[in-house]
Amino acid sequence: MTKIKICGLKREEDISFVNIARPDYIGFVFAGEKRKIDFNIATKLKSLLNKEIQTVGVFANADMDNILNLCKDCVIDLVQLHGDEDEVYISKLKEKVKQPIIKVIRVKEKICDINTKADFVLFDTYSNFEYGGCGKVFDWHLIREYKQPFFLAGGLNKDNIENALTELKPYCVDLSSGVEINGIKDLKKIKEIIQIVRKHFDVK
Repeated sequence: MTKIKICGLKREEDISFVNIARPDYIGFVFAGEKRKIDFNIATKLKSLLNKEIQTVGVFANADMDNILNLCKDCVIDLVQLHGDEDEVYISKLKEKVKQPIIKVIRVKEKICDINTKADFVLFDTYSNFEYGGCGKVFDWHLIREYKQPFFLAGGLNKDNIENALTELKPYCVDLSSGVEINGIKDLKKIKEIIQIVRKHFDVK
């Protein structure tokens, strides 16, 4: 069954929503501006989160010490690298943390294979202006030949999630703006997406 990640949680209300809806992962964003939170907020939100839900820390070109501190204090269970981090950076980070690492690939050309020491890749929409979170779908045909487990992001919502599951069979679907109203997480939308994903596999 494809797993579900709800990214960009900022408020205690967001945590209460996911505690009700029970996705597999949630994301704390430590980059950009729109959904960025700091260490203290992340620590507080983590303390309120159901223990069965894993936390993903989202970073872009971060000072590695910041990541290490969050990992050491068990604020995050996985590390997502959303910037220009190269294989040298990934290798050094893997030597220092036990948490799995997700490397984000912003798709702009056909991808058949990726040589990386990261544990997973996450495919997202390419943009000249930001590292991610633009809420737009990319051409899924470009990743059809990629055979390893992957996270899928980029404009996913209730209207296209079924097609994504059928066509691409991702390891995990990653949603943010698709479960928001005016930039705020919405419980109804979160529950609806999770129901669609889990029903998809129940009828197989």
